[in-house]
Amino acid sequence: MFSLLNQDIQNVIVFDLEWNQSPGGKKYSNSRLPFEIIEIGAVMLDERLQIVDTFKQLILPKVSKRLTGRFKDLTHITPDEVKQNGIPFEEAFRDFARWSGADNCVFMSWSDSDLYVLAGNYKYFSQRAHVPFMQRYADAQKYCMRFLTDNPNNNQISLAHCAEKFQISVEEENLHRALEDCYVAAACFKKVYDPALFEPYICDCSGDYFERLLYKPYYLRHAICRGFDLRQQKFQCPRCHKELQMLRPFEFSNNAFKNWGECRDCGTKYWVQLRAKQMYDHVQISKKVQPMSRKRSRAMDRENGRTKAPSKSGKQAKNS
Repeated sequence: MFSLLNQDIQNVIVFDLEWNQSPGGKKYSNSRLPFEIIEIGAVMLDERLQIVDTFKQLILPKVSKRLTGRFKDLTHITPDEVKQNGIPFEEAFRDFARWSGADNCVFMSWSDSDLYVLAGNYKYFSQRAHVPFMQRYADAQKYCMRFLTDNPNNNQISLAHCAEKFQISVEEENLHRALEDCYVAAACFKKVYDPALFEPYICDCSGDYFERLLYKPYYLRHAICRGFDLRQQKFQCPRCHKELQMLRPFEFSNNAFKNWGECRDCGTKYWVQLRAKQMYDHVQISKKVQPMSRKRSRAMDRENGRTKAPSKSGKQAKNS
């Protein structure tokens, strides 16, 4: 049994998915299932990180029944192969859950995109987002990337690239099949495994974990809605840190509320912008305050019948 500080883990399950999309592109894609799983592969690692069992299963598509050319070129999976060996999604994942043993396991994949697709398929076919047999998850890509010293920007890297960096021999032609990718991901993980360093990467998948994962944030378009009131939002002058006074009603364009603001202390005018994004359980606010040019500021004064911007000191307003 693995000893991960506060966690006792019997096995690590490294899984990989191959999925298909609508042959007609995004325009004809099913918004509820844009990525449909065609193959799942997995390897089971024991406490010595040795592979003790494997799982591989093709799945019959129900939504995008025609395999795209890109999918076939990448995976070399043929329609005949799927037709002969594929089974329905529900049956395949019952088998996968039974095979994994579920309890005291950590599931891993190379990037969380596989987890996202798995949860999306599970929700589509079972009408619930929560994947009951998956209690803990870790992103193998994110963990392995911490050991790459020549990646200062922390850019995501492919499995093949990571294997090359770790000096793990890989046959390129065998990649992009679910089980074969699992072997490579497991080898990369084994190369840099450290119990103390790995533990923080393990996520608890209980509660609303999968609902949060699948939630799609969106920008709010209305000034007043649940959890957000534009009237309560304040903007500060970057120069004197006093509250700006809005010069007109807010307008909405390009997913942002926009206005002109003026500081009554220093007379400086600004373009102001606010974006409100609805997240799973809160509204995320981002603001931008940018000084107007002198030319634009004077033009506004002329439009409003003023020769100069007001200031408490009575002096000519300073503009950035």
